[in-house]
Amino acid sequence: MPAPSAETVSLDVAAIAALSAAILERVSTAVVGMQEPLELALATILAGGHVLFEDVPGLGKTLAARSLAAAIGLDFRRVQCTPDLLPSDITGSFIYSPNTSEFVFRPGPIFTGLLLADEINRTSPKTQSALLEAMAEGQVTVEGTSYPLPVPFHVIATSNPIEYEGTYALPEAQLDRFMVRLAVGYPSRAGEQRILLNRVQRQQEVAGVEAVITAEELRAMQRGIEAISVDEDIALYCVDLANATREHGSVDVGASPRGAQGLMLVGRAIAVMSGRDYVTPEDIKRIAVPVLAHRLSLTPQAWANGTDPEAIILEIAEEVAGPPAVGAGVAVDSQGTGNDAIGNDGAGSQR
Repeated sequence: MPAPSAETVSLDVAAIAALSAAILERVSTAVVGMQEPLELALATILAGGHVLFEDVPGLGKTLAARSLAAAIGLDFRRVQCTPDLLPSDITGSFIYSPNTSEFVFRPGPIFTGLLLADEINRTSPKTQSALLEAMAEGQVTVEGTSYPLPVPFHVIATSNPIEYEGTYALPEAQLDRFMVRLAVGYPSRAGEQRILLNRVQRQQEVAGVEAVITAEELRAMQRGIEAISVDEDIALYCVDLANATREHGSVDVGASPRGAQGLMLVGRAIAVMSGRDYVTPEDIKRIAVPVLAHRLSLTPQAWANGTDPEAIILEIAEEVAGPPAVGAGVAVDSQGTGNDAIGNDGAGSQR
C-alpha cells in the first residue's frame, strides 16, 4: 500500500494541540509578555489567515513575527514599507537578461512562506493593494502573467497607530483581508524586567528561535483543523454577531460575511489548540474583537465622538445570545454538509 503523500497527511487534535503548545513555548523564549497575541496569531495561521499587529513602536511586533515564522519552519522575508516603495518591489518584476536577450521574471520578497510587511501604513495605497491578490488568492499577477505563491503563504503586517505624518490609512478592502488585528500592549513590570535580563543573558541583540516544526508539518496541522466540524448553532452564532455589527447605530458599514467566516475559522483553530474537537461560544466571544473590530466603518457622528469599534464589539458580544449547548445535533463540516456531531467519547451527547 503506497504511503500517503505530503499533500494528504493531516494530524489529529491531540497532535495539533501538543505541537501548538511547543511552538508557543519556543517563541516565548525570545518574546516575553505576549502570550495572548501570539496564541491568536498562531491560531490565525493555522486557520489559513493573515495577521495585522497594530500598536506603538518598540513593543516587539517585528520580533514576534520573526520568531513565530522561525518556530513554524517557514521561509521568512521582511519588507520595510516606505512611501516610495513600489508594487514591483514586493511582487517582483521583469528584467532584461543579456545572456538570453529576453526579459525574465525576477520574483520579489512576496515569494516566501511568511512575509512581514513592517509598518504597512507607511506605504501608498497602490503598493498596499499589491498584497490584495496575494492574500486572497495565493498568487500575484505581473504584466498579465499569474505566478503562484508558495504553500503555505501568510502575511504578518505591523502598523503604527500614533503617527500620521507620512502614513496612509489602510483601506477597508485591505483591512478585510486580515483575519485578525491584534494589539500587543505594554508588558508587565516583571515582564519588562525579564526582557532586560534576557538581553543581558544572550549577549547579543537578536534573539534566535529554532524551528519546532517544518512547513510540511504546518500544512498537516492546517489540514487537521480543516477536518474538524462546526456545530450549526455555533455557525449561526457567528452570523448573528456579524449581522449585529451591521445593525448597530454607530456603524455605517458592518462586518462582511468574511468576518463571520473568520470567527468560525479562528474559533475552530483555538478549540483544537486547546485539545477540543468542538467550538464553544466562549471561543467565539474571546476572538470577537480581534476578528471583527477592524472591519467596522463608523458613522461620521460616531467617529467624531471618538467611539471605539472594540467597545462596540464588546457590547454586541454581551447582547447577542450564544447557543445554550454545543456538541449535540448536527454539525457543518468543511464541505458545508450536515453530519452528526460526535464527541471524543464517540457519542453525540452534549458537552
